[in-house]
Amino acid sequence: MNLISTKVCKKGDIGVHNNLFGGTMLCWVDEAACAMAAEYCYTPLMVTLKMEEVTFLAPVKVNNIVKIYGSVLAIGNSSITISLEVRRCSVYTHEEQLVLSTRVLFCRIDEDGTAIPISKHVKKRFEKEQEAAKDMK
Repeated sequence: MNLISTKVCKKGDIGVHNNLFGGTMLCWVDEAACAMAAEYCYTPLMVTLKMEEVTFLAPVKVNNIVKIYGSVLAIGNSSITISLEVRRCSVYTHEEQLVLSTRVLFCRIDEDGTAIPISKHVKKRFEKEQEAAKDMK
């Protein structure tokens, strides 16, 4: 997985239990995944279709650094699936702890919001990456 976003948990991000508010975390995850999908597919016209189950495994406190990692799992005709891990990182030790993992499905759209195919060169690139990953195993 590649690092795609880094955030700092601030006082304004905290919920009633003095942890990062879950809705804020989901916003960060969706934004990071969308940016990754748009960059990978060479288009800003990507919309979120589905976020799979999210389980919050560890709290995030004020001043914790949050790192979001992602990788492309699949590409369909007009969709791309991104796998994500969110980890909090200690600035003192640089140790990371998994906070959540999920998958997010995006769809490429045109200016009217209609689904359109992902470019062939993007699909070919993904296929080459998958072959290279198999060869490394």
